[in-house]
Formats: sequence, C-alpha cells, structure tokens
Amino acid sequence: MFLQKTIRSRVQVQGVGLHSGKPCTLTFVPAPPNTGVYFVRGDIKERPSLKVFAELVSATGYATTLGSDLFSVATVEHCLSALSALRVDNLYIELDGPEIPIVDGSALPFLAAIQKVGLVEQEQPRKYCYVTQPVYFSEGEKQAYVVPYHGLRLTVTIDFPHPAIGRQKLDLDINENNFKKEIAPARTFGFLKDVEALQARGLALGGSLENAIVLDDEKVVNPKGLQWDDEFVRHKTLDALGDLVTLGMPLMGHVVLYKAGHDVMNKLVRKILDSKDCFKHIELGADLTEETRLRNTSWN
Repeated sequence: MFLQKTIRSRVQVQGVGLHSGKPCTLTFVPAPPNTGVYFVRGDIKERPSLKVFAELVSATGYATTLGSDLFSVATVEHCLSALSALRVDNLYIELDGPEIPIVDGSALPFLAAIQKVGLVEQEQPRKYCYVTQPVYFSEGEKQAYVVPYHGLRLTVTIDFPHPAIGRQKLDLDINENNFKKEIAPARTFGFLKDVEALQARGLALGGSLENAIVLDDEKVVNPKGLQWDDEFVRHKTLDALGDLVTLGMPLMGHVVLYKAGHDVMNKLVRKILDSKDCFKHIELGADLTEETRLRNTSWN
C-alpha cells in the first residue's frame, strides 16, 4: 500500500558544523502521521520548531537555509535528500545547536542512519503532488521545469568554466537503490579561492578535504581525487532532491534543470505551489487507474 512512513526509532548523526567547525549532533526522531518534516532545536528550552517548507527558505547562497524569528538552520539539503529518496513523510530532525553536521559532505551518512533503524508504514495514505501540466521557471541562463511523469525523474545539467568540471549531465529515475549507489555518496564541492575568502570571514571553518571536493584554478586538490568523473553533477542532483522536500509532499514529475542552484530550485518549488491548475494531490491506488498504479510499484 502507499502509506505514509516514518522511522522506527531515534538515530543520531554526529560530526562538525561546516561554518563553526565545532562538534554537533543531529537526531532523527519518529513523528506521527500527517506531521510532515520539522527541524527542532533541542538545546533551547522552548524547543522551537521549523517546518521544512518553501516559504520558510530564507537564504540560498552556497546552501539552502530555513529560517524563522526563533532560529535558522543552513545546509539542510544533504539530509533532506535522503528523506526524498526514501520517501519519509513524517520526521522530527533535532539539532543540538545552530548547525547540521557536514560529516563527509554527502548524503550517505544520513541515508545510512535511517536505513540502520529502518522505516515503518503509518495508517494514513501518502499524498503526492502529481504534476499534470508543465511548470517552467527561468532566470537568465538558468532554467528549471517539471513535466508530467509517472514517478520521480531528474535530468540535471551543469556547466562550469573550469577544466575539471565543464559541462556534465545526469538523467535518472530516483529510487532508494540508485540513490544509494549513484547519488548519496557524491560530495559537495567548492573552489579554493572561495573557501579561503569564507574562512577569512570566520565561516567554513569546518570545511576540509575530508568533507568537500576542493578545486584550485586548474584541478581537484583532494589527494584521493573523485569518486566519479561526473561527481559534480551527481552532487547537484543530490542538492535538488533535498530542495524538493520543501514542496511539503513527494513530487510525481520529471524535473529538468540547467545551471539551476538552490535559488532557482526554491523559485521552481514556489511556482509549482502557486500553479494550482498544474498539479493535483493524489493518493496512489485511490486516484490513479490500476494500470498507472502498477507502473509505479517499482519506484515506491
């Protein structure tokens, strides 16, 4: 059945904060049906919470930041991408401070933590955002659109004027297995000149060759190099999956991105939410035909 899911029990991910360089802990906590996904500051007496939703995205420079009057949390996309691939509907994400552990710069530690405790189905049907008409957003050269598709598919193209990156493209139907093998281990990347500038401002103090791919003007400087020649576009796909969680429910559609970072992703998600005539909320098995339901069993 196509029921909502949460995790079976609490599980932690530990590491250092990207900017502070200080130890921090994230704890995934089961949540009741129809809750959604929330960040919670467990170190604050009032335990304020912040819903993962597009309208609460407060910044998109270098990473996606969610914010309210009470607190903000940055670089949310890596842990959220694992929720997208596993289709976790309800979850509390407790933090013991202002940052999420950067760990190795990928989504794999978050995926592994959730898979360690496992998922449990809940007695409520999952609702999907089922795209029925194309939704398009562009900004200069940057383009992002979503078209109808029976599943979740991403086609991502990046183009960097750097000899180690250049133009890369990835086209993938997203499911738990190929996310684990092809996307989750892909690390974030940055340029040495940008890292040095950030650290001079007291930021990115937790960044290192252990949790990011770093490039100088000509090459990758990490001694062990890349996991794949196209690890860069794989990580951009990872980021996009994380940003899609701010839609508030799983997406059924084919997302096509060209030079689209966190800013464009947030604007695309907001445009989807505003385009009420271009999608409908459905419960699989109830709202789709038997033929369509069977076509979807492989990715649910």
